[in-house]
Amino acid sequence: MVTKKPKVVIIGAGMAGLTAANKLYTSAGSKEFIELCVVEGGNRIGGRIITSEFVGSRIEMGATWIHGIGGSPVYKIAQEINSLHSEKPWECMDEFLDDPLTIAEGGYHLNSSLVDPICNLFKNLMDFAQGKPNVQFPQSNIGNLSIGSFLRKGLDAYWGSIKEQEETLGFDNCTRKSLEEGIFAMLENTQRTYTSAGDLETLDFNAESEYRMFPGKEITIAKGYSTIVESLASVLPAGMIQLGRKVTKIEWQPDDGENCDVTKPVKIHFCDGSIMYADHVIVTVSLGVLKQGIGDNTGMFSPPLPRFKTEAISRLGFGVVNKLFLQLSPNRDEAMKFPNLQMVFHQSDSKLRHPRIPWWMRRTASLCPIYGTSNVLLSWFAGEEALELESLSDEEIIDGFSTMISNLLENSKNNTHDLCNGHANSAIKFDKVLKTQWGTDPLFLGSYSYVAVGSSGDDLDSMAEPLPKRSNHSFNSPPLQILFAGEATHRTHYSTTHGAYFSGLREANRLLQHYHYIDI
Repeated sequence: MVTKKPKVVIIGAGMAGLTAANKLYTSAGSKEFIELCVVEGGNRIGGRIITSEFVGSRIEMGATWIHGIGGSPVYKIAQEINSLHSEKPWECMDEFLDDPLTIAEGGYHLNSSLVDPICNLFKNLMDFAQGKPNVQFPQSNIGNLSIGSFLRKGLDAYWGSIKEQEETLGFDNCTRKSLEEGIFAMLENTQRTYTSAGDLETLDFNAESEYRMFPGKEITIAKGYSTIVESLASVLPAGMIQLGRKVTKIEWQPDDGENCDVTKPVKIHFCDGSIMYADHVIVTVSLGVLKQGIGDNTGMFSPPLPRFKTEAISRLGFGVVNKLFLQLSPNRDEAMKFPNLQMVFHQSDSKLRHPRIPWWMRRTASLCPIYGTSNVLLSWFAGEEALELESLSDEEIIDGFSTMISNLLENSKNNTHDLCNGHANSAIKFDKVLKTQWGTDPLFLGSYSYVAVGSSGDDLDSMAEPLPKRSNHSFNSPPLQILFAGEATHRTHYSTTHGAYFSGLREANRLLQHYHYIDI
């Protein structure tokens, strides 16, 4: 029999926090016996989910895709709340864009006979790394490689198996091998945005096969990803979610047998100087914020987190991925449809590099309309280039893209058909830009997690371990004082919204089981 009404404070109103709150509040009988509060440092709910609008189209500034509809809880919610259909155009509303048009720096159209073998090679290598069945790779001693090293070994093996790599193709004396390397680098850059690893040499090979995807197609949400978190929050009473409440310190009571207050063992400090006491705190802040929290002199936790927890936080990777939206000038010929453009740049040691194409654009793989007839284009950035993008003015971004487009499209050469339905013969101009800035946002300090070289899935499990550690707590130390949720706490679905959702359910169920409200 519960003799007191325990207070649960959830830090963060993103997917994990709102899922936990929804579960705790709606579970039979629990709301009469648990005092629940969600505190959010920002001025909105959603965390790394934020649907917005740009020149008349619905876009996603954060989470964009439902990664496989088979078994996805996000897809199930979207179906239930009728968010999969909309009269308003939305990002990636077309199931398929046109086939990509691959252009190399200097304006050379690369045909499928050059592009497809490298694309197939890259896909087979990633399928092998991800442990997909019936995929073989001739190298047996992989060892503790990074994904980056593995991919490059695969490319070298491919080159070793064929001849005439130094064949000159007539593209400013480009060799086939140099163009193949550029195509391969383009695919690597796409993989950087998938994983948030700014350098694939830091992405662990062995952990890649533990990552799990849902079956079925990947889709976007017509009415916006924000409708998912809004639905989760809609059952909570007014006032339960407190916005603008940034936490500065969490005091807790480890199992040291001294000075333990068994009434409300956790003390939460806020930036405005206020204090809140709780029996249980579910921390759902990003891994980036946790990394900063254990590195600050002040420290987010007092006493500091135990070594197993801080080592996991330190070893795991947390990268930056940003999206850039550009509006094509409305003065252009409306009949000219912008292509689904794949961009191949010369490598750093090439004398053929265009000096005015800025460095921050050279690891961007694509530029394409957000849907087939849209005048809004989308490009993805990762790593150092994503951080640089955040610091640039709109004018600098437009100038960089104008230079690049001029080099790739308007100076197109050796093409056998009317490039871009006429774009090659008319100036392409941009009017507006909109960019995300996840790297410098103090509430996130990055985009999503990855398993870095030197870490493993065990570190993700350590991230999920509540404090005090179950094997250690005694009568003097109340259990489950600090619980952890968020995408970086899920071993097989890290980096995803559904991983965050599952983690929120996990921690809510942990508390419900602790108080015997459910059997799991």
